[in-house]
Amino acid sequence: MPPSPRFSPRQLDAFVAAAELNNFTYAARRLNLTPSAVSNLISELELTVGFALFERTTRKVTLTADGREFLPAALAVQRQMSLAATAAADVRNRSVDVIRVAAPLSVACLILPRLIGRYREQHPRSAVRILDTGVEWLADSVATGEADLALGPDRTVGGEVACEALFASPWVLWCSPRHPLAAKSVLTWSDLEGAEFYASGRDHEHSVAPELAGRGIALIAPVQIVGNITTALGVAAANLGVTFAPAYVRGLAEPLGLVMRRVVDPEVIRYVSLYAPTRRALSAAALQFHNFLRESLTDASHEAF
Repeated sequence: MPPSPRFSPRQLDAFVAAAELNNFTYAARRLNLTPSAVSNLISELELTVGFALFERTTRKVTLTADGREFLPAALAVQRQMSLAATAAADVRNRSVDVIRVAAPLSVACLILPRLIGRYREQHPRSAVRILDTGVEWLADSVATGEADLALGPDRTVGGEVACEALFASPWVLWCSPRHPLAAKSVLTWSDLEGAEFYASGRDHEHSVAPELAGRGIALIAPVQIVGNITTALGVAAANLGVTFAPAYVRGLAEPLGLVMRRVVDPEVIRYVSLYAPTRRALSAAALQFHNFLRESLTDASHEAF
């Protein structure tokens, strides 16, 4: 078995910065290095991996096909190194109780910060770290130990993780007030025929489509599936289409000028759940925060967010 390539953090930092900025000089400014130092670090990395990462000209650099393929792995290593650095700092500072909670964008932005603020008032020695993750990775983050807990949409889990629904929030349609569908205060699924629907990820396929299929109703096919809820909301705000999202995202939607319209017959409900490990014990601090989340969110109204 050939030896594994040895990358240094400085090499990966130089590579990622140059890939994002397409310029060694700009990358050097970001990293507080000289352009020649960035160039040397990338040359060393290319020698290690065994292929060219950039096509170079006098004015800019662009990723090669091999460089584009290597970039996601480099970013993943950077993220893991950042997590390791945070973990090391937490170990050094043992006077602080550290709790890591994974959450998708809308929950991490709208729900968790307010709860953490309330919790810190009662437990000033505790530090709650929010780990941004996709809905599909919530259970995995708890199962692998990357997160102590996770908070987000309900998903099927295996035996390593318990999932407890805390509160319900209806799926609603978000649209510009200029959109024709805004003229009705309540919509049925038949009203949506022909609407240009932008989906945030494939969450609607897991949550909305099965509910409608049981009633013999077909969910309108998305014009485009985008990666983030903020993108879908932005498209809707520009009146280019509509999007579906739980009502609790109102803190993101309403500042964009979007209006919320209930869709009934049937009304599809989203459950926000708390994920916890079943095969390892939570720390005393994590268990305390787990109980705080249960008490704060069980049967909570989405209007609170």
